[in-house]
Amino acid sequence: MLFGLDGVEVGLIIVFLCLFGGIISGFPVAFAIGGAGIIGFGLIAALDSSGVLIHQAIDSGSEAYRALLAQGVAAIDITTFRYPDLPRVEVSLFPGGWETAMDRNLSFIVNRMNERVIAGASIETLLAVLMFVMMGIVLERSKIANDLLTTMARVFGPLPGGLAVSVVVVGAFLAASTGIVGATVVTMGLLSLPTMLRAGYSPQLATGVIAASGTLGQIIPPSIVIVLLGTMAGDLYASGQEVRAQAAGCSDALTYLGRAAVVSVGTLFQAAILPGLMLAFLYAAYAFGFALANPSKAPAIQLTQGSGQIVTRREATTWFLIVPVALIGGFLMLSQVNLIGSQDMTVDSFSAGGQGASLRTNVSEQCKASMIALHGQAAWDAAVAEQAAIAEAGGAAQARALTPEERAAARVAREDSRAPVGSGVAVLLLLAALTLTTARGLAPMADHRPVWIGLAGVALGLAVDALMIGPLMSPGISLLWLAVPFGLVIYAVWAAMPMLTQSDIVRVVFPPLVLVVAVLGSILGGITNPTPAAALGAGGALLLAAYRRLKDSGRSPKIIIGASFALVIMLLVGVNFDLRLGLGTTTTEQIVAFWVAMAAYSFTMFGILYACWVLWRGAVLTSVVRETAKITSMVFAILIGSQILNLVLISFGGEHYIQSFLRSFDNELTAFLIVMLVLFILGFVLDFLEIIYIVVPIVGPVIYGGTFDPSWVTIMITVNLQTSFLTPPFGFALFYLRGVAPKEVTTRQIYTGVIPFVLIQMGALLLLYFAPWIVTIVPNLLG
Repeated sequence: MLFGLDGVEVGLIIVFLCLFGGIISGFPVAFAIGGAGIIGFGLIAALDSSGVLIHQAIDSGSEAYRALLAQGVAAIDITTFRYPDLPRVEVSLFPGGWETAMDRNLSFIVNRMNERVIAGASIETLLAVLMFVMMGIVLERSKIANDLLTTMARVFGPLPGGLAVSVVVVGAFLAASTGIVGATVVTMGLLSLPTMLRAGYSPQLATGVIAASGTLGQIIPPSIVIVLLGTMAGDLYASGQEVRAQAAGCSDALTYLGRAAVVSVGTLFQAAILPGLMLAFLYAAYAFGFALANPSKAPAIQLTQGSGQIVTRREATTWFLIVPVALIGGFLMLSQVNLIGSQDMTVDSFSAGGQGASLRTNVSEQCKASMIALHGQAAWDAAVAEQAAIAEAGGAAQARALTPEERAAARVAREDSRAPVGSGVAVLLLLAALTLTTARGLAPMADHRPVWIGLAGVALGLAVDALMIGPLMSPGISLLWLAVPFGLVIYAVWAAMPMLTQSDIVRVVFPPLVLVVAVLGSILGGITNPTPAAALGAGGALLLAAYRRLKDSGRSPKIIIGASFALVIMLLVGVNFDLRLGLGTTTTEQIVAFWVAMAAYSFTMFGILYACWVLWRGAVLTSVVRETAKITSMVFAILIGSQILNLVLISFGGEHYIQSFLRSFDNELTAFLIVMLVLFILGFVLDFLEIIYIVVPIVGPVIYGGTFDPSWVTIMITVNLQTSFLTPPFGFALFYLRGVAPKEVTTRQIYTGVIPFVLIQMGALLLLYFAPWIVTIVPNLLG
């Protein structure tokens, strides 16, 4: 053995040295990773062919090995780490020769490229990366960050540390808009750092809060890190749980767990909401506390006020607190008593199949013991009782076609239980009422007659829906009944727009906020998956950027506004009408709705193309496309390079060796902590892309194959990497900030300023460990 080391250990060292040398060589990272894999494979193959590298594998034909299997020890747990005294045999690193390993690797790469590039079916989620990147770059180029910083500084500036708090708020907002850490840190550093220094802020606080706020893009959805992690977390979790189930003696993960082993990007977005907001709150709380303790280093400032009207404290409390709480509370209360709810009259044509037992009970004794250890004796006994009851009834009932009488009875029962007011109409009218009351509060000296007319329209719409619209009424007739109330509401909202735009906060924050809510709401609400939501965000960002460009140049943005309304109309028509012509009996109502949706779609596409033309004429679109292409090309190039490196590790057993080492710990928390420490250290020298594509596939089957919730594991990894990117002296965020900071700000000041935020990050990690419900509560509520 070379240097007394096992051949696999020497191979791992060679690959690591090649990777490290490639990264520090200055070559583009994607080529360095792929080249490290190729060079490492060549060196290992040469040494293995010369007989220098010898791997001491466990002799699977020995009596001791068979005795362990007879005792019920899973083959995957029989490793040299757990049983170092087992008989060994000497084998080469490449059992079939390096030629066979290379042929297998090349075949795998060709098949994977065909699967992910040519076939394209499995790349759908990764397409969200391209569109989220484009969304973020477009919003960055549209000067939204500058306006947000100015507006938030007016709001929070009079408070101690107000500028620092405003930086945190804007950083969280940009994180939800872009998800790109480097762009956020650079943008915030260029815009806010000079202002904070001129206002007398401590360089340590200013640089620390900018660097920390910029990294919120790692965790706050739509985070590109979570998208990329989520694309492989589902596969890692499924494969890890299959291995766990087989080690427990069960046939598959569904039998062992009693549920499917799945996790999606949408679920991870839901899980990331509270941790991201928690970190932003902790950052802002530290900035505020620092200002209270050191008022001279974070003074309150008073910037020039906007053009809005003066609002008294009483009016602000009434219209911005009491009235919204009353409206939303009333909506929730009416929903609880079924006065607002679904009016869907669809009934099934078939009966439901019989419900099976909560757990599968027809399993081996080993699987039974494992399931009892996992779920508890009470859960197993309950499943056995359920299965016995099913067997006594002659087996689970099969689904069958319902008779006309049964369908009529089901329809009557559904009609009797329906809510008087539909939830869709109620939500639209609630949003309109909140808009009108907000306009009333922002403009106390304006003519408020349109507001009262609109609120009367809201009340009339609720009354008409409850009294005049029946559950079987067609959408077209229902729309005719609601035409007058909706007309009053639309008139009032249009008339209230000048009142709303008198507020800088509404004028600056509202448009991008609507875009972010639309994108995240569609994902978190389960309406769609991240890829269509990302497409919506990219299109909306183009419209918003073009609107800003036209307003700044003094031209009319009517086409952009019309396209935005056409998009809303298209969505509303698609939700409320069946647009599938030719399926069954096609009514005149369907034909009209179809052509209305087609007209709205056509105008929306025209508006997006017009927005692209406006941005191209303004020399914005070219830079956006170029930057988007650069970032997404880098992502996919690193994906290919890391795939080559991982295949090299697999070919000589390096991946299995690492996983065996991690599985050798009796406590899975120990293995998880080791992985977290390694990821933290690697975050100093590798970007998140390399870590996600190189390290996570190796350790993923172990950390995702235990008892930990996969969403919690993913969020812990994300926050850990965020902490690493902030930690001196190698944090990536610090280098981004150093590149744009003024010369009078020293590197030492940046390092000193970021240390409190690193401690906050570590405290957040501990909090997430001791209170995992912070991660799981939102997916459980929305799931």
